[in-house]
Amino acid sequence: MSEKIGFIRRFFRFTSKIVSVIRHLIGFAFLVFFIVIIVGMFADDIQPIPDKGALYLAPSGILVDQRTYVDPLAQALSQSNHRDAETLVRDVVDALDYAQYDERISHVLLDTNYLAGGGIAKLEEISGAMQRFKKSGKPIIAIGDNFSQQQYFLAAHADEIILNPMGRIMLTGFGSYTSYYKDALDKLKINMHIFRVGKYKSAVEPYIANSMSDEARAARSELIDSLWMYYTSQVEHLRGLPTGAIDDLVNNMHTRLAAANGDVSALALDQGLVDRVATRSETRTYLKQILPTSNGDFDSVPMSAYLNHIKLSKLNAVDKTKSVVALVVASGTILDGDQPEGTVGGDSIANIFSEIQDDDQVKAVVLRVDSPGGSAFASDVIRDAIAAIRKNNIPVVVSMGSYAASGGYWIATESDHVVAMSTTITGSIGVFGVIPTFEDSLQALGIHSDGVGTTNISGMLQLDQPMSPQAEMIIQSGVENVYTRFLKLVANSRNSTPSDIHKIAQGRVWTGEKALQLGLVDELGDLNDAIKSAATLAGISNYKVDYRRKKLSFIEQAMMEINGNISATITAAGLNSWLPESLQKQVVKVLKPLEILDTLTDPSGIYLYCDDCPN
Repeated sequence: MSEKIGFIRRFFRFTSKIVSVIRHLIGFAFLVFFIVIIVGMFADDIQPIPDKGALYLAPSGILVDQRTYVDPLAQALSQSNHRDAETLVRDVVDALDYAQYDERISHVLLDTNYLAGGGIAKLEEISGAMQRFKKSGKPIIAIGDNFSQQQYFLAAHADEIILNPMGRIMLTGFGSYTSYYKDALDKLKINMHIFRVGKYKSAVEPYIANSMSDEARAARSELIDSLWMYYTSQVEHLRGLPTGAIDDLVNNMHTRLAAANGDVSALALDQGLVDRVATRSETRTYLKQILPTSNGDFDSVPMSAYLNHIKLSKLNAVDKTKSVVALVVASGTILDGDQPEGTVGGDSIANIFSEIQDDDQVKAVVLRVDSPGGSAFASDVIRDAIAAIRKNNIPVVVSMGSYAASGGYWIATESDHVVAMSTTITGSIGVFGVIPTFEDSLQALGIHSDGVGTTNISGMLQLDQPMSPQAEMIIQSGVENVYTRFLKLVANSRNSTPSDIHKIAQGRVWTGEKALQLGLVDELGDLNDAIKSAATLAGISNYKVDYRRKKLSFIEQAMMEINGNISATITAAGLNSWLPESLQKQVVKVLKPLEILDTLTDPSGIYLYCDDCPN
C-alpha cells in the first residue's frame, strides 16, 4: 500500500510540475506578445526629426473628431486593410499649424491615397490649416495614385499635384439618395406607426413612402447645391481655374474623355487639375530632386511621429498656466445611458460635465458637437448638465463639426456662443417617433397574440398587438410637446420667439453659412476659433486646452491602443471579411435608413434625428 501511495504522489508531483511549466510558458508568451505590440505601437513615433525635411501627411480612413472605441478583434475582422480606420482632424490641424513655424520642416508631402473621406466640413477645417501653412512660403506637394472627390479637395491646396498615369480624378458632384421600404414593409405586413412634427422632418419617410416628398426634395436639393457651390468655388480658386470650370468638366466628362482617347490622367493634366503625371518610381526620383535628401533618399517625418515630438516638447516646457479650457467631444448618434466613444451617451457626456464642474482649474468649456441627433431624452440630459456648468459662471462655447442637427442642435442651445463651419449641417429642429408593430406579420405565420389588461392602453407597448387610437394620441401628444419645448429652447438661446423659430424649423436643415444669416449660430469658424472665443468669454489669456473624455478602464485603453496592430496581423493572415469592400459599401448605403431602428432607446420613443444630413 505504501509503494502505491508513493507512486501516486510522484505522479501528481510530476503532473504539477508540467502544469507549472505550461503556466509559465503561457505567461511568457503573453509578455512577449504585449512587448511586440507596444514596440509596434511606438516604432514609428520615436524616429528623430531630420534637420531639414518634409512633413509626410498621409491621413488614413475616415476623418473624425473622436476615435470610435471598437473591440480590437471585432475591428480587425471587419477591416479590409491594416491602415488606421480613422484620423483625428485636430491631429492634422495641429501638425500643420506647428510645422508652419518649424524651421526643420521645409515642405509638406501630402499623400491622400489612404484617405476614405470624412465630410465637407472636416475638409474645410483642414483647408484652413493648409492655407495658414502656405503663408509660411513652404511648398505643399500632393501625390496620389487616384484622387476621389474628397481627396482632391485637399490636394487642390498643394503648390504641385502629381498623378499616376494610370490614375484618375473622380469628380462627379454631390448627391443624396435614400432607399425606401414602404412596399417591402407592406409585403412583410409590418405596420409602422409614425409620429412627427415638421413637414421637412424626413427621417420617417422611407417607412411610409416609396419616394422622396416634395418638401424633402426641395430642402435636400438646396443643401447639396450650396455645398457643391462651396466645393467648386474653392477648387477653382485654389487651382486658378475660371469660374464654372469644374461644373463644365463634370457635365461634359463623357465627351472630354472621349476626345482624350479615354486617358483620364492626360485629361486631368490638360484641364489644369494636376501639374505632373508620373509613375511611382518617377515621382520618387522627382521628390529626391526637390526635397532635402540624405543617404540617397529624401528626408521626411510621418505625421504620427511629428505629433509625438510636439507632445514631448510640450511636456518638457515649463507650464506656468493654471487656467484650463476643457474640450469635450460629442461625436456620433445621441443614445441614452453610458455609451462607448464614437456615439454620444447621454450619461457619458453628463458625467464628463459633472467632473468638470468640480475642477477649479477649468475656466471655460468648448463642446465639439459632431452629431445628427438621436434620443430626445439623452439630448436633454446633456443640455441639463451643460446648464449646471453655466450656473457656476463657466462659459460654454459650442463648436459645430460636420453636423450639429436636431438633437445635436438641442444640446447647442445651452451655450454662451455657437461657432460653426460654413459647411456644417445644422438646424433640423423637428421631432418624430416611430414604433413598428408585427401583429399582421405574426398572424401570417400562424402566430396569434391574446390576453387581458386592466385598461385600454395596457398593451400599448406590445409589438405583437395593434396600436390603439388612444396610444397613438398619447405618443403624438408627446412628440408635439417636445417640439414646443424645442422651439422655446431655441427661442430663448437666440433671443427670438417660438413663432419666429417655427418659420425656420419644421425639420429644415441649413448650412452653417445660412444658419448664421438666420441667427441660429453666432460665428463662422473652426475648433481653434471656438477655443479662443471660450477663453475670451472667461477673461483668460494664458491657458492650456485639456481634452476631456469618458474614463476608460486600463484594459479598454490598452485595447484601443493595440487594435491597429492586431488588425494588421489578422489582415496579413488573410482573415479579412469575406464580403468585398465595394459590396460592403453598397450594403451599408442601402440599409442606412434602417440604422435608426437600431437606436430606438429613448424611454418615451421620441427622437431628434436628422436623416437629411448627407455623408
